Amino acid sequence: MYSRQQRGILPTPTTITATRGREIAHPSRRRAKWELEVVQAIIQEVFKRQTTGSVICTSCGVLVGVNDLQCYNCNRRNPGLWGFAPLLRSLGGDMGFVPFVIGTCIILFALTLLASGGEIGMGGLFSLFSPNRQSLFLFGASGAIPVFVADRWWTVLSASWLHGGALHILFNMMWIRQLAPPTASLYGPGRMVIIYTAAGVAGFALSSFAGAYLPNILFLRGGQFTVGASASIFGLLGALVYYGRRSGSSAVGSEALTYALMLGFFGFIMPGVDNYAHAGGFGGGFLAARILDPLKPERIDHIAIAVACLAASVLAVLASVLHGFQFF
Repeated sequence: MYSRQQRGILPTPTTITATRGREIAHPSRRRAKWELEVVQAIIQEVFKRQTTGSVICTSCGVLVGVNDLQCYNCNRRNPGLWGFAPLLRSLGGDMGFVPFVIGTCIILFALTLLASGGEIGMGGLFSLFSPNRQSLFLFGASGAIPVFVADRWWTVLSASWLHGGALHILFNMMWIRQLAPPTASLYGPGRMVIIYTAAGVAGFALSSFAGAYLPNILFLRGGQFTVGASASIFGLLGALVYYGRRSGSSAVGSEALTYALMLGFFGFIMPGVDNYAHAGGFGGGFLAARILDPLKPERIDHIAIAVACLAASVLAVLASVLHGFQFF
C-alpha cells in the first residue's frame, strides 16, 4: 500500500521546503500582491466602490444587483456602473456637472484676468472686471474672426467656458445652477451634458457664420468675437421645451419657453448680446433632445459620450492657448 504522501495527495516535506524556498526567493510577488490589495482597499474606501449587494439604478432608481448586466426595470445596461453608482449618486442628480462647470468657468475667468495684465475693464457695470480681447482670444473665444480669419474652428467648443465680465459669469452660473439639475432629472446626467455641449457648438457656429457671411439685421448681428455659456443655457431651455412636447407635460414646456422668450427679449434690448448664439443654442438643444428622446432610458454609452464631450472642451481650451501664443 502506498501512503497518501507517496500517492501525491498530500505535499511531502520536500515539496513544502521547495515551495517555501520559492517564496523566499521571490519576495516581490508577495509585495505586489499586498500592494494590489492596498490599492483595492483604497478604491473601495475613498471612491465608495461597492462590489457586493444591491445598488440603486442610476437611470430609474430601483434596486438592482451591483453586478447585474441589465436593469430589469428600465433595461439600462450595467446599472451598477462597475460598483461606482453610489459614488456618482453622492455627487447629486447631475453627477457633479454643476460644480464642475462653475469651478472651471471661475478658474478660466481668473486666468483671463491675469493674462489681461493692466488692461482689465472697469468702465461700467456691464464691463466690470472684463478681460481684454487678447486674453479671451488666447483662451478660446469664438466668432467670425477666430473661426474664419485665424482658422481656430475648435473655439466653438471652448467659448462656452469663457466670460466677458463679472456680471456675465455671475448670471450665467446662476442659470446653469437653475436649469442643469431638472434637465438631468428628465434626460439623465449623460444626455444633459451632451445637450449642453451640442447647444454651445451650434450657437457659436451659427454666430460665427452670421458674423462672416450674413448682413446685420436690426438686433441680429453675427459675432465677430464672442464668449459665454448662454448658448448652452438656451440649449437646456430648448431641451425642456421639447420634453414638454414629447411627454405632454405642458407645465415644463411652457415654463421653459417663457424663460427662453424672456431672456431673448432682454437680449434684444441690451447692448452687446449675441442673439445668434442664443438662437443657435436653443435650436441645437431642441434638436439634440429630439435625437436623444427623453422617454427612452439613458444608456451607459450616453455617459461615455458625455465624458468625451467634457474632455473635448478641455482639450479645445488647451489647443487655443497653445495655438494662440503664435499671435502674441
